[in-house]
Amino acid sequence: MAKKTKSSMEDKMARQYLILVLPGFLIFTVGLIIPLLLSLRYSLTDWDGMATEKIFVGLKNYVKLFQDKEFLDSWWFTIKFTVGNTLIQNIAALLFAVALDSGIKAKKIYRTVFFVPCLISAVIVGFIWLKMFSNVLPAMNDWLGTNFNFLLFGDAKTVLGGLLIANNWQWIGYWMLIYLAGLQSVPSELYEAAKVDGAGAIKRFFNVTIPMLAPAITICVVGITTGSLKVYDLLVSSTKGGPGRASTSVIYKTYTTAINGRQYGYGSAMTVTLVIALLAVALIQVKGLKSKEVQA
Repeated sequence: MAKKTKSSMEDKMARQYLILVLPGFLIFTVGLIIPLLLSLRYSLTDWDGMATEKIFVGLKNYVKLFQDKEFLDSWWFTIKFTVGNTLIQNIAALLFAVALDSGIKAKKIYRTVFFVPCLISAVIVGFIWLKMFSNVLPAMNDWLGTNFNFLLFGDAKTVLGGLLIANNWQWIGYWMLIYLAGLQSVPSELYEAAKVDGAGAIKRFFNVTIPMLAPAITICVVGITTGSLKVYDLLVSSTKGGPGRASTSVIYKTYTTAINGRQYGYGSAMTVTLVIALLAVALIQVKGLKSKEVQA
């Protein structure tokens, strides 16, 4: 009788879990899986997005991708943007987290100040920094009597740096809180034991803090990398892929090709390659960083 009651309760809990998961699963399927499968199908066709007839061309679109200099250039920009973001945001967020965990005064105020920018839409952030670089900061030259070039979005050589400044200003506070949460979960006994062994602040940081932060590092590295590979909305409101094509990301190139250029089949092929790249990068990073967690 007890076994039957236990089995009945487990079945009831399983149904409840299914009911809770079902809405999310439906949204995930309709919003992601089905569009991805349709994109895969359309990538094998020559379709303008409007005509009823979709001409099957096989892998022709994928072959064309590797011969398209503009598409390859967009990948090069995306890679540079991703590497820059991943390095800067992880290092800066970790350093800020360590500083706020050190017992300085007004920690709550600093946390709020750092976190607020990530609550702003990336489109608004683009507008903010467009005005900063084109109006606000150049006006400071007149006040200070200096001659710094703040028009970062207007030069192909500096546009990447300008976008990194804008993106890092928005997101460093978000990843800082993740590192801060990880730091606060590190047992104080480990630091005390390291001090007894004669380890200085730097040794404690690399031998205690970093290993114990391995799970947080995995989350931050993967999150920043995949987010940077998908950069689009920041570009829309700030550089529009310019000057020229100097700041055209893969997604921005895909949008202009599929929507503005009416090459929906070709644009779908770009989308599929980006999804494959995202999955590959995420899997490699998770596997590599998880192995470090086990060692830690």
